[in-house]
This record gives sequence, C-alpha cells and structure tokens, in this order.
Amino acid sequence: MRLRSPLFDLGLALLMVLFGLFGTAPAGADQPGTVPPDGRAYALVVTAALALAARRRWPLATLAVTAGATSAFLVLGHAPGPILISLFIAVYTVAAYRPVRPAAVAAGAALVAVLTHVFVSAGTTAGLAGVGPGAAWVVVPFAVGVTVRVNREATARNRAEQSRKLADEERLRIAQEVHDVVGHGLAAIYMQAEIALHLLPRRPEQAETALTAISRTSREALDELRVTLAVVRRGDDRRPTPGLGQLDQLRDRLAGAGLPVTVEVTGEPRDLPTAVDLAGYRVAQESLTNVLRHAGSATATVRIGYAPTEVTVEVTDTGPRPGAAGARPGPVSRPGGAPATDGHGLAGMRERVAALGGEFAAGPRPEGGFRVYARLPVEARS
Repeated sequence: MRLRSPLFDLGLALLMVLFGLFGTAPAGADQPGTVPPDGRAYALVVTAALALAARRRWPLATLAVTAGATSAFLVLGHAPGPILISLFIAVYTVAAYRPVRPAAVAAGAALVAVLTHVFVSAGTTAGLAGVGPGAAWVVVPFAVGVTVRVNREATARNRAEQSRKLADEERLRIAQEVHDVVGHGLAAIYMQAEIALHLLPRRPEQAETALTAISRTSREALDELRVTLAVVRRGDDRRPTPGLGQLDQLRDRLAGAGLPVTVEVTGEPRDLPTAVDLAGYRVAQESLTNVLRHAGSATATVRIGYAPTEVTVEVTDTGPRPGAAGARPGPVSRPGGAPATDGHGLAGMRERVAALGGEFAAGPRPEGGFRVYARLPVEARS
C-alpha cells in the first residue's frame, strides 16, 4: 500500500503533464484577449503537473508550487486551461490529508495567489466578474476534500469502536469459559477432598482413591484452562474444544467426586457447529456442578436430544422436593439460593443459550430436584 500511493501519484502527474501539453493551446483558442501559450507557459504547466507526484507526501509544498505556477500562468495573460485541474487536485489533497485549520490557511493563500490575475494580467483583466469563477477552483476542491476527510475519520472511528466491541465480547467469552472451567474443577476437587478427609482416619486405603481422583480432576481442569488462556495469549481464531462428545469424561470425573450421573442420548449424534457444541457442553457442565455443590446426596441425569434443526440438553437431579429442608429455590434464584444476577450460574447459561437464538428454562421439579433445559437451534442438514 505504501508503494502503490506514490506510483499512483506519479502516474497522475504524468497524465496531467500530457493533458497540459496537448490541452493548453486548444483551451485558449476561443478566448479573445488572452496571450497564446509559449515556452514559459508550458514550463509552468509542466511544473504544476509534476508537483502532484509528491501531493500526499508533501501536500502543503505541492499546493504552494501548483498555486504559484498557476498564478504566474494567469498573470502572464494565458487562458485558463488544464493547469487549473492541477490546482484543483492540489487543493483537494491538502483539505483531505491535513487538519482543517492549516488546510484552510493554505487554501486561503492559494486563493489570493490565483485571484491576482483578476486585477493584474498581461492579457485582458476580468475585474470583479472573474472573482467568482477564479475562487471556485479553490473553494470547491477544498469543500470536497474536507468532506472526504471527515467521512474517512468517521469510518475509522466506527471501525475502532467495532474492534473494541469485538474485543470486549471476546474478553467476556473468555471470562465465561474460565468461570466454567475453574468452577467445575474446584467443585469436583472440593467434594473429592471431603471424601478423602472423611475416609482417612478410618479407612485410609480407600482415601487413596479419592486423592487419585483429585489429581486426575485437577490435571484435566488445568489442561482445559491452559487451552482457554492460550486463546488470549495467541490472539488467533482457535477456540477451546469441549463439546457434547466429552460428556462421558465429565460423567466419570463427577462419579469420582461422589455424584452418579447418567447420560441418555436420543436421535442421531452428529457434528455440531462449534458454538452450539460448546454451549451445550457448558450447560451440562454448569448444571452438574450446581448439583454437586447444592443437591447433597443426589443423582443426576443428562439427556441429549438430536433433531434435524436443533439439539436439546436437559439436566435433572433427585434433590429434595420443593419446600423441603435443603431444597433449592425457584427460577428466580440460582441453585443454592445465590441471586441469579451474579452473571454466572443460571444467568450465565441463559445468556449463552440466548446468544445462539435458543431457549432456556430452569426450576424445581414437583417430584423433587431441579431441572435445567436448553434448546439450541442448528441448521437443518441437506
């Protein structure tokens, strides 16, 4: 891009040289009272045109050279012609690539120089009647250049705001992933540690099983967290990979923490879009983590339903009946009684599902326990 702009400007300058050499004489043929172009006139035309080769690198210098050559050309009495096109381009460039104040000062100076021929000229002077047409060759390109610069800056600001918005959304997504990974891992480790502490005084040989489960769970949680954080460090398009296909591993980890989990699948399992697959897994993981934390000695069931246009995830547990001691509150709160406005738990699952255009419901079951349900739309297979 840095090379293309100078080459374009050089090509434009050479084009204006040719235009000036072949168009200056015809332009003055039908204008009585003007001086026919001579060697000096063509030298000024070429000078004004060649200055455009540096218009974007040195816009103010380019305008000074072009305005000076144009003013001298007109004061010598030659008829207005292609040299004014070079002036037009130079004024536009200053307005488009420099701040308004210095651009306006430079354009004002160019205007004064160009209007000199209206009162002082070797040919017929136009007088006050020539002020308007002469000024138009400066005022019009200045207005166009300022408009282009303002639009360009507005576009750049919009792009910057969009980039910041995308970055904020990505940070929130990573924060949600970290919360899910860490929350699930710590809950499982806590329960396994409680089991180990309970068994250690009376049956130390069985405590080894719980400690082994702690080691395995912590290693898996760290590996998943490392994958998640690597996305931030690399800044690339790779994403954490958990999906519904890993529910068996999740079930085994929770079984080691003392929560029996049954996984039931209906329909034909298939590859899902990454966002849908990850959302379904996180709904199941967060729901089971809440069961582990709050449902006591319960069991849980995860039901995955594959349909042509959607996939459903339902997690139920066998906790206490509503109103019983230890029962969890209704859908206005997250499991365990914590407010659902904390941005995680039920609220986090609801936001994740809603972002994909799905449906989410959660609440206590009449027969006891809690139910979380998510429906995630999937494009139908052809």
